[in-house]
Amino acid sequence: MSVKSTSAALVSIMAASIVLGGCKEQTPPPAAEAPQVGIVTLQAEPFSLTTELPGRTQAFRIAEVRPQVNGVIQKRLFTEGSDVTEGQQLYQIDAAVYEATLKSAQASLASSKSLAERYASLVKDQAVSKQAYDEARAANLQAEANLEQARINVRYTKVLAPIAGRIGRSAVTEGALVSNGQTLALATIQQLDPIYVDVTQPARDLLALRRDLEQGRLERAGENAARVSLKLEDGSLYEHEGTLEFSEVTVDASTGSVTLRAVFPNPDKNLLPGMFVHAQLVAGVKREAILVPQQGITRTPRGEATALVVGADNKVEQRQLKTERSVGNRWLVSEGLEAGDRLITEGLQFIQPGVEVKAVPASNVDTDKSAR
Repeated sequence: MSVKSTSAALVSIMAASIVLGGCKEQTPPPAAEAPQVGIVTLQAEPFSLTTELPGRTQAFRIAEVRPQVNGVIQKRLFTEGSDVTEGQQLYQIDAAVYEATLKSAQASLASSKSLAERYASLVKDQAVSKQAYDEARAANLQAEANLEQARINVRYTKVLAPIAGRIGRSAVTEGALVSNGQTLALATIQQLDPIYVDVTQPARDLLALRRDLEQGRLERAGENAARVSLKLEDGSLYEHEGTLEFSEVTVDASTGSVTLRAVFPNPDKNLLPGMFVHAQLVAGVKREAILVPQQGITRTPRGEATALVVGADNKVEQRQLKTERSVGNRWLVSEGLEAGDRLITEGLQFIQPGVEVKAVPASNVDTDKSAR
């Protein structure tokens, strides 16, 4: 083969190599696999809207037992911490002096009555003056008043319970000297059934509560009262329902908070004065509420709630949301999501709107807990 032929062959081979190399560089790379995300399919469910207000229990009625006569305590006739009935005798004050005064008053009344009756017959015959007869009648009336006062004092030596309820500790023992009008109460009685629950809230929220009551969103229990349940300090629910009154409120000028009063039955005396509780008002029921796991909700720098969902074409869509309140580990969403939406809760850091993804059930959401 000549040198010229060999050179031509080499040129042909090099040209073919360049063409083949160019074809190899233009071959497209294999398509990247779609990122995998965990999703939760949203479902509508009934949900009771409640308003929770903190408060403390207060006795329905409180009566401080005080003596109404002077004397020495002879007996204490009750057990501290027990329930007493209205009119039950609690103490006995030495009545000897008052009983003697009663007998003296009875004698004075008999004498004055006899004199008045005798003068009544003599005045007709003008044997005594009309003035003497009037004075005898007045003395008789005064004797009747003295007798009634003596009877009252004897009755007051028996110190009675003014109301029914639970009586506390006794401040005096047998032998103690007590007096009418003293500042120290002998004992205190508290009526615990029913019992008050005084709840507080910001004054600005009172108008919203009144509006909910007027528009029927709160469960009514009367003309100006709402039905309310009670959650105790340990988280348990109180078994009896009460009523929350809106007719009378007290505003604390220093804090701007409002005090409302609820009344609860307390037949078993499980509620005691001073307990911290939470009153729960049922503000209505949403038949098809959308409750969204918190893992799927993010906030913009402006505080707006957003969520990413997987659309029908398996591409990511961003939704602007309106959230009403948190419910356990979920948010109650009123706008932006609906039943059947596939909410992304896992793998959010690897995606953005418009990206096609592969959706699998989320592993970072406890559906049992989220349903609570």
